Amino acid sequence: MQAIAERNATPIADKSDTAPARPRLLDQVRERIRVKHYSRSTEKTYLHWIKAYIHFHGLRHPRDMGAAEVEAYLSHLATAREVAAGTQNQAMHAILFLYREVLGIALPWLDGITRAKPSKRLPTVLTQAETRALLEHTRGLPGLVVQLLYGTGMRLMEGLRLRVKDIDFAGGAIIVRAGKGDKDRVVPLPRMLVQPLQARLAERRKMHDLDLARGRADVELPHALERKYPNAGKEFGWQYVFAAADYSADPRSGVIRRHHLHEKTIQRHVRDAARRAGIDKPTHPHTLRHSFATHLLENGADIRTVQELLGHSDVSTTMIYTHVLNRGGRGVVSPLDRI
Repeated sequence: MQAIAERNATPIADKSDTAPARPRLLDQVRERIRVKHYSRSTEKTYLHWIKAYIHFHGLRHPRDMGAAEVEAYLSHLATAREVAAGTQNQAMHAILFLYREVLGIALPWLDGITRAKPSKRLPTVLTQAETRALLEHTRGLPGLVVQLLYGTGMRLMEGLRLRVKDIDFAGGAIIVRAGKGDKDRVVPLPRMLVQPLQARLAERRKMHDLDLARGRADVELPHALERKYPNAGKEFGWQYVFAAADYSADPRSGVIRRHHLHEKTIQRHVRDAARRAGIDKPTHPHTLRHSFATHLLENGADIRTVQELLGHSDVSTTMIYTHVLNRGGRGVVSPLDRI
């Protein structure tokens, strides 16, 4: 199905012998996404929605369609598919990226879309006792990642992409590079993790020395640094702290090197630890970020401080954690308890 979409969604090429073959549409999308340094997850998501849009309209080329077709597809997601508002917005951003960045077409204002109803869901948060029980059932390298996620409030991929050079033991801080929105921020280094992380870096150094001996000491570098500093990928400071035990092929370049742990490894570890700890709430790595913020507020931290640690652009995003503090409904005492 994907091959059909890519084949049929390509403009008719110039048949002259001198004209170079024009890249297929989805290859153009991939190239543009990578030029703008979007993440792999964003690339995967955008390609999914663009292909779905093309299939919805019978494999017509997007250049032959416009605002009416975009509105029809996005409205279909809200009415027939009943997707969440965030999912509909995700699809819209992907399609607008296609038209604006790849096809160079400016669509008129899309005011005919049937909008998905925004949901007002409170995040799942573990109590401090539940968090302690969860962490007691973690182990090994995945367990260290889980402890770091809770201790710093980092997102899962921010933790997995942590590089050696970004741990400041002397300053008691960790620098989160290129977080959501391509922003850097500083989070606290938990004192309890200083020794485990130092031990991890000692192990990581041995792995790196082995990689150097095998000619496999290389790591993906952000943006254009690989061209600017050709040897930086072999330096220890640029290596992932939580590197995988084996080599794997880079999904974009095909280069075989040591990547970081896969996110599914940590997701499974958290799920299994929650089950062993007897936690019935749906528990995922991102639950630890929610719990980090809520527990800071419970302990008297300022909302602006929590906003900065989480990397939220707007404090209103952080305010949701004030609604899940362990103080009952809006902090009031039930009249039943007063009788």
